[in-house]
Amino acid sequence: MKKHNFYAGPSILPQYTIDKAIEGIKDFAGTGLSVLEISHRSKEFVACINDTISLFKELLEIPSGYQVIFLGGGASLQFAMVPMNLLNKKAAYLNTGEWAGKALKEAKLFGEVVEVASSKEKLFNYIPKNYTIPADADYFHITSNNTIYGTEIKRDLDVKIPLVADMSSDIFSRPLDVSKYSLIYGGVQKNLAPAGMAFVIVKEDILGKVNRQLPSMLDYRVHIKGESMFNTPPVFTIFAAQQTLNWLKIIGGVKVMQKKNIEKAKILYDEIDRNKLFAPTIADPEDRSLMNICFVMAPEYKELEKFFADFAKSKGMLGIEGHRSVGGFRASTYNALPKESVEALVAAMKEFESKN
Repeated sequence: MKKHNFYAGPSILPQYTIDKAIEGIKDFAGTGLSVLEISHRSKEFVACINDTISLFKELLEIPSGYQVIFLGGGASLQFAMVPMNLLNKKAAYLNTGEWAGKALKEAKLFGEVVEVASSKEKLFNYIPKNYTIPADADYFHITSNNTIYGTEIKRDLDVKIPLVADMSSDIFSRPLDVSKYSLIYGGVQKNLAPAGMAFVIVKEDILGKVNRQLPSMLDYRVHIKGESMFNTPPVFTIFAAQQTLNWLKIIGGVKVMQKKNIEKAKILYDEIDRNKLFAPTIADPEDRSLMNICFVMAPEYKELEKFFADFAKSKGMLGIEGHRSVGGFRASTYNALPKESVEALVAAMKEFESKN
């Protein structure tokens, strides 16, 4: 039976990436050594990391004045690195979920933090709008896609102060106007590579303005100067990211990917809205994530939740259980997930409806 991977992260990778990773584990770039054991200072790996950075810049059309770096610690370390490097007096945060809240909490260690708006009172089931951003804040931080609750900011915001975005779970899912952001970061374990790394896209002229001294390992400027090799980088993860970006380029880039993601999401959201057994958790289509589609059993069919989870698993659906904090169901439809997997889930939902 074919398995369909809806896990929220670590999550599905393109078959292209897996095949190339297997080749690289056996023999990396014709060296006769595995990518798991190659020196990060070897000319072959230096070429790999440079190409990965070039693919970032090409696929996202990153303008001059920005640098791309790869760091350990995942996005969670960035919750502290961002304010450590950027927060001098005050920062503004939009609180749209679990990870946005954690980023906000870390920022408070470094200065005043203004929560401009929050959707916590409704279990983060919408994206706040019509809020005021303090003009004197050092930066404004958003989490563009909320994996647990299934909301997404699907456009590039126009703000008058530096904009910082955690794009862990929707990077490369749509075109970006990078010039509207001063810093974009994210973990790679959803749309790029196996877990173990964060990417940072940073506008260089925003750095060096805080009064505090920075530890070398937590200073973006140090990693820019060291070309992501101030310390030993996560070699295999970078190699895998390179393969995913090659795959994305081969299929046509982020504009093509966006079209595919919209199509996949529509198929599943249409079924959730139609099927009497299920109910969406996000009512406003504008706020619905294209990456993490959350739904529950309709109230009158709540007792069927476990039965559907077991039924879906019997049909090859893996990882559709909702986050442990909210329950229900969550289908993560990241870039690498084929439309056929979404169609298989919809078929399972229809069959379960017919039986109940």
